[in-house]
Amino acid sequence: MDVLNEMLVRYEGWFVALEWITVGFIGLAIVEAVADVMFKTGRRFSETAANVMTAVGYEISSYFIGAIVLLVAYFFIAPFALFEIEMTPWTWVLALLMADFLYYWMHRTEHEVRFFWAYHVTHHSSPEYDLTTAFRLNWVEGLVEWIFLIPMLLIGFDPVVTFVALAANATYQTWIHTQKVGKLGVLDKIINTPSAHRVHHGANPQYLDKNYGGVLMIWDHLFGTYEKEKEPVIFGITKPVESINPVVINFHEYAAIIRDMWQARTWADRWSYLFGRPGWKPTAPQHPQALSETGRIGRGAQQR
Repeated sequence: MDVLNEMLVRYEGWFVALEWITVGFIGLAIVEAVADVMFKTGRRFSETAANVMTAVGYEISSYFIGAIVLLVAYFFIAPFALFEIEMTPWTWVLALLMADFLYYWMHRTEHEVRFFWAYHVTHHSSPEYDLTTAFRLNWVEGLVEWIFLIPMLLIGFDPVVTFVALAANATYQTWIHTQKVGKLGVLDKIINTPSAHRVHHGANPQYLDKNYGGVLMIWDHLFGTYEKEKEPVIFGITKPVESINPVVINFHEYAAIIRDMWQARTWADRWSYLFGRPGWKPTAPQHPQALSETGRIGRGAQQR
């Protein structure tokens, strides 16, 4: 425990910096909201209120979840690390790059496996897209997302370093949740920008399940999931939640999973309802392209 406390103190500067950056983004979100009022953009502030309420719940839950996860990572996974990586400027670059790579696969899994989509849908459920959308995060996602970072722990990155790298990745993405910044040319293909991320939040058929990258878009180019912004984006999910109740926003898909599994006729169907693509049905087409197209559409049939 003393070693863990020592690590937290050693990297305290990172946490302070990320906190101040987040405070800055909150300020920008307020400025954006004021601008929307002044210019009468038609923004639905009921969704803004839902984002704020969800964010408060997330901050409270993540305080406790983060402590538990850090202890589990330190005492039950870190002892099996292959190496002990000393942090230098270059190894920090490696840590941030690896966190970005793992984030891509975490994010993609959250869209392609219903068990993970059940919490990630919270972030996509708003039909509005502004800076407060970035804070619309599920209250229990921290219990699951950390497992995607296990490769970093096993290679030899310290648990605190690992979580700082992921936090930096997530903090970067705050500013891209806006419609106030247009296309940025070639940058839209290199890094995650407002244009690239608007595509990711789109319910348009050609935008579904695209642009998973956190900071870099190279992973989307490598694995065939990149899409540039062309036609206007329809934000949200294909079937709206139609509620600003933060409890509903956080847990409606879990309720849908339980309902589907309860009504399923076989254990194989129950398994597929839980771990298949979102929107899977016993009679769903089995062609890969059909599954890809029905993934988000099917999700809509249940919770979009």
